[in-house]
Amino acid sequence: MRLLWKPLRPWLLSAVALPLLGGCFLFGLGDSASLSVAQGTGPSPTLPPPNKTLLPTVNIAPAVGWPEGERPTAAPGLAVTAFADGLDHPRWLYVLPNGDVLVAESNKPPKPDGGGLRAWAMKLVMKRAGAGVPSANRITLLRDTNGDGVADVRSVFLDKLYSPFGMALVGNDFYVANADALVRFPYRPGADRIEAPGEKVVDLPAGINHHWTKNVIASRDGRKLYITVGSNSNVGENGMQAEEGRAAIWELDRASGKMRLFASGLRNPNGLDWEPDTGRLWTAVNERDEIGSDLVPDYITSVKDGGFYGWPYSYWGQHVDIRVEPQRPDLVARALVPDYALGPHTASLGIVFGRGVGLPAPFREGLFVAQHGSWNRKPKSGYKVIFVPFAGGQPSGAPLDVLTGFLDDRERARGRPVDVKADGRGGLLVTDDVGNVVWRVSAATPQGR
Repeated sequence: MRLLWKPLRPWLLSAVALPLLGGCFLFGLGDSASLSVAQGTGPSPTLPPPNKTLLPTVNIAPAVGWPEGERPTAAPGLAVTAFADGLDHPRWLYVLPNGDVLVAESNKPPKPDGGGLRAWAMKLVMKRAGAGVPSANRITLLRDTNGDGVADVRSVFLDKLYSPFGMALVGNDFYVANADALVRFPYRPGADRIEAPGEKVVDLPAGINHHWTKNVIASRDGRKLYITVGSNSNVGENGMQAEEGRAAIWELDRASGKMRLFASGLRNPNGLDWEPDTGRLWTAVNERDEIGSDLVPDYITSVKDGGFYGWPYSYWGQHVDIRVEPQRPDLVARALVPDYALGPHTASLGIVFGRGVGLPAPFREGLFVAQHGSWNRKPKSGYKVIFVPFAGGQPSGAPLDVLTGFLDDRERARGRPVDVKADGRGGLLVTDDVGNVVWRVSAATPQGR
């Protein structure tokens, strides 16, 4: 009985505490940060000792949406407008060669019955944070026909999907990463909708779906696809059998259909992009929870073929997570240190390199990152879009704010950034799954014009 109580205790107590507190989710469970987000950012972040508290830190920004006429705050020299609004939980973006913008309106798939008190408590948490809506299970096409930065044509491009997320076009093959499989559809340039049925290319790990999002990107020559699969737990508490094939990036050979493990030990990789100078694949990874507001920083990193990045046995190289049993010192010994920390619990998701976007300096040489925002840190972190400068194919300085103001003065979430993509017209597109908007960031109009 003691063995059962130990892992359940924090979530049992928080599950009981939530309804007793009258629906107020801004209460003092867990710990408060002793370090700033900046101290947990960069190539050598400060990593304090773990602080595992009796109750997990719960500090949710209730989702309220944007008041009429309000929008995020753009950095000096930039402007932001709504490219499209009135969407249904917009998550991931893809821009077709003709400039049409595709947005996956999606959320987590229904979970099987059961899951216990932990699943029940997490459902309450996610609902309060704006992630409790059912999945629309569709991809919507947005078209700006007159180049004014606002979509004036909208159509359902694909529907009846299964929690779609990542998308990739190679030739006339359009790939969608559903929560449980990679599916291929025939694409005709300029089409407003795909009517043909999809063909399953390969099953993807599913089931508990602690992390359901699956992203996909094509290699530059189009011969390979790279697919992200997040873990099925925080730190392996569902057993390592449930993690088979997860916490990883897979490589798919399009010609043969063969899959191989490209990199592993990545708790929840999401964003993918190719660094323009080195040609290396980069990803954004969400790290583990429940060892304090200062741990563990989320990160961006170049992805090494065959690399192991620690999860669940260690973090940031060889920092052992003692919660995981049995330990694997053989794997910890070869765990790679990520390239650049993004601060603890920022929930950094979409990424895109700035050279392909076209915004003015200093937003050219570097990486845009959408930070969805924390639910388990005091004070809150993330809730903005940042830009990490690069030089010589590596991060070269402190991040710059691009879009802020997603939290109001009462720390409620007016919006939460998810993905970032270049629109091909000198703008940066940003999905906001609480505001139900795709924002467009562009250069501010020079004075006198």
